[in-house]
Amino acid sequence: MKKNTAATIIMVLWSVFGMGCFSESKNGPQNESAAAPIRRIAVTNPVVERLISAAIEQVGLTTGYDPAYRTLSYPNGDVPIHTGVCSDVLIRAFRFIDMDFQKEVHEDMRKGFGKYPQLWNMSRPDPNIDHRRVPNLMRFFQRKGWEIPISDEARHYKPGDIVTWIIPPNLTHIGLVTNRIANGDRLMVVHNYGFGTVENDALFLWKQTGHFRISQN
Repeated sequence: MKKNTAATIIMVLWSVFGMGCFSESKNGPQNESAAAPIRRIAVTNPVVERLISAAIEQVGLTTGYDPAYRTLSYPNGDVPIHTGVCSDVLIRAFRFIDMDFQKEVHEDMRKGFGKYPQLWNMSRPDPNIDHRRVPNLMRFFQRKGWEIPISDEARHYKPGDIVTWIIPPNLTHIGLVTNRIANGDRLMVVHNYGFGTVENDALFLWKQTGHFRISQN
């Protein structure tokens, strides 16, 4: 399949299922953690440390991208590890700290469906897809009190932070900030934006739409 044809198919699937997460660059993603000497900062919170490790471990395992709707088991349902979308990186990582977004988002949507974005002509929650949609995750994080200000300064981001973006023209995307340093003093991000899970210097690559930090309480 030609590259442009594959990209077109993914864009169509994004518009139908609303998961976003796709972008394409001329040379594909650069996994800086493998290409350059790694500099790390200490993570003193063991929960955050496990979260970051679980996300980074997906690099090399998730090598594809597929936004197609899938029927999942419940709870702890997942698509095959070799594929997925940007939200699946976080979903898989958070299960290592005993937080199943599939279950938690579904239960929260059952209690307050009208509080969530109404972008997909849904009449009720769907545990197969709701937690994989970035706008739903953003609302879930807001309702948990995790939202903090967006900043254009790298010093305001910490390991374990969650960031959302809009990839032009209008694709929603999400990733997890790691404890590895990119160029200058920027922390890297682990995410899947169309080529499988990678860790690279993407914090300010696109316009941010959300910044979240898990509660320390």
